[in-house]
Amino acid sequence: MSGKKRSPVFLYTVMLILVLVSVLIFWLRPSNSQQTLFSPTSQSDQQAHDANQPSQIVQHQTAPVLSPSQQDTEINCQLQLDASHRLIVNAQTRDCFEYFISQYGEANLDEIKTRFIAYAQHSYQQPALAQIIDLWTRYIEYRKQLGELKPPAGDPQSAQYLKEIFAATENLRKKFFSTAEIAGLFNTQNVYDQYTLDRMAILEQTTLSEAEKAKQLNALFQDLPQDWQENIQQLSVLEDLRQLTAALKARGGTANELHQMRLNLVGADATNRLEHLDVERQDWKGRINQYLTDRDSILNSGLSESGKQQAIAQLQTQQFATQQEQLRLQTFESIHDKGGTLPFAE
Repeated sequence: MSGKKRSPVFLYTVMLILVLVSVLIFWLRPSNSQQTLFSPTSQSDQQAHDANQPSQIVQHQTAPVLSPSQQDTEINCQLQLDASHRLIVNAQTRDCFEYFISQYGEANLDEIKTRFIAYAQHSYQQPALAQIIDLWTRYIEYRKQLGELKPPAGDPQSAQYLKEIFAATENLRKKFFSTAEIAGLFNTQNVYDQYTLDRMAILEQTTLSEAEKAKQLNALFQDLPQDWQENIQQLSVLEDLRQLTAALKARGGTANELHQMRLNLVGADATNRLEHLDVERQDWKGRINQYLTDRDSILNSGLSESGKQQAIAQLQTQQFATQQEQLRLQTFESIHDKGGTLPFAE
């Protein structure tokens, strides 16, 4: 994990990519052969605290010791304290802990513990100091045991698999934290987990058409907070579109079904753009196939080598006017000559 400070929503976006390719499964539950002391995690969004509760954000720029990769970074510890100088446990608390945990690999567990405690003692006073160190100690043990949990049986890409993972994770959290601490540390993570689980459950529904799934996925997406929608739309919606399109084509769905599915998932404007893109792709595919057929005829003709090259060059100029198209054409020629499958976008 990079030590550079990044926005929480951006890092959750990265995590969503991993979910979609099932890396999330192994992040939360490494197999016996892949177990590590800590499983990677992403930073979470800042959570709002009670508006009536006075608080202050304490942010320090230096610490006694950091790993080499973090030497030129700002310490990501924006811990909130109330008017009585007691710790407010929220997502920022978790981000602070994870910043130090990200040193793992450059430093061992004991070094990380020592560095954080030294940082806390350098930066905070009682009563917050005792709270911070106590919560840190429990969080470290939680993260250690999280990486040691065994994965459930079943398909790693199924909703049931994730459901069992989330349940096991929640039970582990209850072992180390109070209800209020769980809400503070993991509320944003829980929103993400539930969205992921609900999304997969919809995609697995065998009684729904692709258009019906698209409608439900769109409703689920619209229920997310606005900042989440803005940052994961390109990843989540595009993956849903890919999966539903592949399923529809696999069962021989009609063009009207494809249109309705897209309409339900991404709306009229995006559907029009997708259909325009379909036309462009089909045109490109037709031009490429015709060109390769004509090119093969030239190569198999009785022309001299120089005559063949001249005829092919003329054919390229006639059918592909721009330099960009001609550069793309070279890839298709090479793959065609090797007998490979042409890389048409679907």
